[in-house]
Amino acid sequence: MSTAERLLTPAYQPDFSGATVLITGGAAGIGRCLTLSFAQAGAQVILADRDQEAGEETLAILSEQGLQAHFIQTDLSDQAQIVQLAQQTRALAPSGLSILIHNAAIANAHSANLFSEDPAAFDQVLAVNLAAPFHLTRLLKESLVQAGGCVIDLASTRAYQSEPQSEGYAASKGGMVALTHAMAISLGEQGIRVNAIAPGWIDTTEWQKGRPGPAHWPDEEHRQHPAGRIGRPADIAAACFFLASPDAGFITGQTLVIDGGMSRKMIYR
Repeated sequence: MSTAERLLTPAYQPDFSGATVLITGGAAGIGRCLTLSFAQAGAQVILADRDQEAGEETLAILSEQGLQAHFIQTDLSDQAQIVQLAQQTRALAPSGLSILIHNAAIANAHSANLFSEDPAAFDQVLAVNLAAPFHLTRLLKESLVQAGGCVIDLASTRAYQSEPQSEGYAASKGGMVALTHAMAISLGEQGIRVNAIAPGWIDTTEWQKGRPGPAHWPDEEHRQHPAGRIGRPADIAAACFFLASPDAGFITGQTLVIDGGMSRKMIYR
């Protein structure tokens, strides 16, 4: 069985034919699942990622299913490259951008904290995780208006709860929640909806560079979730399908928590 055949995407496949979607961080993890899912649904997919090898590997996985996408290598900590990404996206979507998904992030929750020796680490996390979505949306807002498009931001349940030494990531994701409702209000009169998804524990093992096999977690790790299992990237892709669809036309400025119920579970020891 090939990697493409093994990877689990949403069971329900809507029709996004004619739509163009830009997915940042689209070459690995949740982003790779989003890329494959929207390509399967018929969209023209543009994936931006800093990792050239991961991007090419993602294109190969798509090719195994007879699918294709446009890969643009981009470092979102570099303002000039953000501008270039916006320019290339507009060129690939002359009728406008239908869906903009801000997924790219420095995902190590402990990469910038109160005990970090590098004082620039905090600024770097905020540059990629928070400032880049703002600037990219700003640069592509006319293209979104042209297509009657929408924006989906990937936040995290860490916007609402924390573990020690995770200040940078928590701040960036809390900022993403706030940025989502602020942009929704600013862009609402132009017909652009902006929503966010806050994932909990999503097992992205199979979706990483190198095509690793699935992880095997102890049953207790699954059972601790009220939903009975750890999350899958397909859970996030399915939510993106809904938020990007006409059925979500009355939803904007919201953050959808997808964490198997863990943030509603009281835990005492």
